Amino acid sequence: MNEMERHYKALELDKILAMLADCTASDDARELALGLRPVTDLGEAKREMQMTADANMLSSRFGTPGFYHIKNIKGMLKRAELGTSLSLRELLDVAAALRAIQSLYDWRRRCDEVATSLDYMFGGLSPQKHLEERITAAIVSEEMVADHASPALSDIRRKIRGAGLSVKNQLDKLIRSSTYQKFLQDSIVTMRDGRYVVPVKAEYRGEVKGLVHDTSSSGATVFVEPLGVVEANNEIRVLQAKEKAEIEHIIAELSAAVGEFSVVLSQDYDTLVELDLIFAKSKLADSMRASVPNLTGDGEIILKKSRHPMIDKNLVVPTNIYLGGAFDTLVITGPNTGGKTVSLKTLGLFTLMAMCGLMLPVSDGSQVRVFQRVLADIGDEQSIEQSLSTFSAHMTNIISILREADEETLVLIDELGAGTDPVEGAALAVAILESLCSRGAKVAATTHYSEIKLYALETEGVENACCEFDVASLRPTYKLSIGVPGRSNAFAISQRLGLGEEIIQRAQDLVSQENAQFEDVVSRLDQARQDLQKDLDEAQRLRREAAESQRAIDEYKERLDRDKEREMEKARSESRRIIETVRADAEKILDELEEIRRQQNAEDFAQKVTQAKSRLKGSVNSLYDEADPITIQNQQNYKFPRPLRKGDTVFVTGAGREGTVLSLADNAGNVQVQAGIMKLRVNQSTLRLVENTKPKKAPAGSVSKKVVSKSERAAGTEVDLRGMTAEEALMELDRYIDNAVMSSVPVITVIHGKGTGVLRNAVQQHLRRHRSVRSFRLGVYGEGESGVTIVELK
Repeated sequence: MNEMERHYKALELDKILAMLADCTASDDARELALGLRPVTDLGEAKREMQMTADANMLSSRFGTPGFYHIKNIKGMLKRAELGTSLSLRELLDVAAALRAIQSLYDWRRRCDEVATSLDYMFGGLSPQKHLEERITAAIVSEEMVADHASPALSDIRRKIRGAGLSVKNQLDKLIRSSTYQKFLQDSIVTMRDGRYVVPVKAEYRGEVKGLVHDTSSSGATVFVEPLGVVEANNEIRVLQAKEKAEIEHIIAELSAAVGEFSVVLSQDYDTLVELDLIFAKSKLADSMRASVPNLTGDGEIILKKSRHPMIDKNLVVPTNIYLGGAFDTLVITGPNTGGKTVSLKTLGLFTLMAMCGLMLPVSDGSQVRVFQRVLADIGDEQSIEQSLSTFSAHMTNIISILREADEETLVLIDELGAGTDPVEGAALAVAILESLCSRGAKVAATTHYSEIKLYALETEGVENACCEFDVASLRPTYKLSIGVPGRSNAFAISQRLGLGEEIIQRAQDLVSQENAQFEDVVSRLDQARQDLQKDLDEAQRLRREAAESQRAIDEYKERLDRDKEREMEKARSESRRIIETVRADAEKILDELEEIRRQQNAEDFAQKVTQAKSRLKGSVNSLYDEADPITIQNQQNYKFPRPLRKGDTVFVTGAGREGTVLSLADNAGNVQVQAGIMKLRVNQSTLRLVENTKPKKAPAGSVSKKVVSKSERAAGTEVDLRGMTAEEALMELDRYIDNAVMSSVPVITVIHGKGTGVLRNAVQQHLRRHRSVRSFRLGVYGEGESGVTIVELK
């Protein structure tokens, strides 16, 4: 194990890589995962992290692609390229790899057109679906080639089956013959050495003429090939030889085809394995509920709500860790089993994981610096073989760290100065920290020494931190508090465990006055910090509750607005349906009256019919006006700044849109307004004059009653243009399309008839330029064929 590997193992990177390997699908990707090492170049680390993030994004949106358990085919490809015939098993392995490549290629194509850092890898794949299908069609299993692998093989096997059937028929006649039945041991046909034989009793061997191929173990039965089927069996053997030769020829052809693509397939296999590793990183991130940290080359390490991945996710306590901003050295203190070492390992492990392109179990906004070296002295490395004590091994590691440490190094030391005389150990620990600081290294160390706590308080760039411990429950909270030195809590813990009060008091008397005062200050600081933290937690809780209440209010308001709009739209739809139904019925009655009028010669009768028709149209228009879906709102005593004029731009409050005045108010105060393609009759109290606009010229013919087309009346999905001139048809078509768009009709049918095709061409030329048309096509069988055009609207 080299020096860096020892540091990685101390921080448990090997365990994380083992978890990553378990997420891979192929053996080669597993080996890559176990061999993954941190990269020290910032650009490369960012690329690795971005690929993991993109894989995680694609997986969360479109599902994880399937990586089959494929075998390494590169050796097979090389032998095929050299002209060697592969085995059926090897050809099936190549087909499996081809299938995985095709599946991965198709999966990426099904994803949205979103650019990712993985696109160059997906784009570099060259699926050979025809080769995969050729192999899988020809090979049934690793022991069987399909009959249809080639016409020659199919013909040979057909002849083999025919010859075998002929032999069996002859032998069946023999075993059913009364002459031979008494000579046979059993009335069956069997095979020996690939030839059809019958079992003959040994004593009747001479009665059945033929060749003996085998004898039973008891010697009572001999297996005879009757002379009558020898020739047919010989023919089968010849055909079987041809079959074997043809199979070898098929395998050689398939192997040669594989060899032609060996270079491309080898590259695709490497890409497949690399993508397998990248998506394994994504799977590991999901299992750890990880996020993407920001990577920097010289910035601060910020780990928000970090959770060590080796601790049960139901038990781990999130903690915040900072280093490299206001301070470059962090001294972590606190009692044993309080979580100091876990915090230290978390800092180092997360740095290594980020440098490996792995997402981290931290909250958003976290940041990690890329170092050239991450050096750690963690754990008891006492060596009996080397005759080194714990302290000696500890100092040996620190000497090695001091030789390598510089401004591009993260140093992590557990129990700095421990294992020797406390006075000398504390002095040595301070000197080591000073040396590391002078080299510019970023340092995190754990200790019990009060001298080091005091050093951190007095030295710029060095900060204290402590792992909280609940004395009442005798359990650590595992929360790291930066800025406050920790207490050992030895007296309090001993007292809670039952140590005598007189012993506790004597121990306190033996502690130096300065040390006791320092511990008392630390205790008060820690209590004040905990009180402030409780107040902060309560304030944050109240703020969250207020935010939740405001969000609930906003959601309720939005829901009310949506319900209101939905009900209004329902009312509009119902109104349109009623009006169009009435108009259709009225039009039908009018057409009937018109027909009656044409049949009458009396002028008086015609005049009455005309009057009735006029009255009926007036009634229908009145009904249409009454059903106009305009919401009457509180007008708050609005007064026009001046009298309305034709062409004024007004805002129709009930409809929520602007329009142009077409006619002045009548005796009832109703005004006709053009709003888009709709003409509305509304009360002027629902209007607001739009200031600072010049009066618009009223549309020509605005005083005349609008002619409502049959398509607008029916609001259906078909418009019949037959019998119209091209100009009339296009005008009718425009009105119909506008009405369909307003009614949210997605597809309409335009009936233009077959005829000479002039009207159809005019309609389709017009549709190509229409802004509301997405696409169109001629009808198919059952739709009207070339007599109709199906139009899809935007």
